[in-house]
Amino acid sequence: MLFRSSAELGGDAFGYHKLDDEHVAVYLLDVCGHGVGAALLSVSALNSIRSEALPQTDFHDPGSVLAALNKAFPMERQNDMFFTIWYGVYDTAKRSIRWAGGGHPPAVLLAPGADKPELLESDGPLIGAVDGLEFDSRETAVPPGARLFVYSDGAFEISRPDGSMWTFDEFLQALGAPPNGAESRMDALVTTVRGVSGRDDFSDDFSMVELVLG
Repeated sequence: MLFRSSAELGGDAFGYHKLDDEHVAVYLLDVCGHGVGAALLSVSALNSIRSEALPQTDFHDPGSVLAALNKAFPMERQNDMFFTIWYGVYDTAKRSIRWAGGGHPPAVLLAPGADKPELLESDGPLIGAVDGLEFDSRETAVPPGARLFVYSDGAFEISRPDGSMWTFDEFLQALGAPPNGAESRMDALVTTVRGVSGRDDFSDDFSMVELVLG
């Protein structure tokens, strides 16, 4: 896992944990805006996932988890703040991953030797914006040795010194490039981002979880 904070207090939160002997949940959420309110909402939502404290929720079913979060954290009770999230469950026996997302960047599944990464799209609605929404779960097979990357938009929405924006395709190319020497893939990405932006700090939180799905 990798986190590089922005100049302001942000609302990114992430983690992973075992649901049982054959299932691992991984998740990353990003509260809109910055400041204490965003940070507190992100911690509250994260704790409800980690502790599996959402009532009548099957934490093996990503769509059920997002629907429960949407019900538990309506924006009218959160100072009009909402959040995006990607939540997945890896089945070690079936070698498959189920996921659902709300307004969040797609996770990236990078298989050894693949020509291009597989994007695990996250095109559901934002969490907390509209009451009573349902969220669909999707599933895909996981090749041996694949790497899963879940991240916030601060990892790729990078402004160059001339004001132009780094493209998402350039982000994917940098993420897929083998790192040099002892540097990890995520550290190599941070080095690339700093070179693109021409600065050492970040305008938004840079959060990323990498899982090697052996």
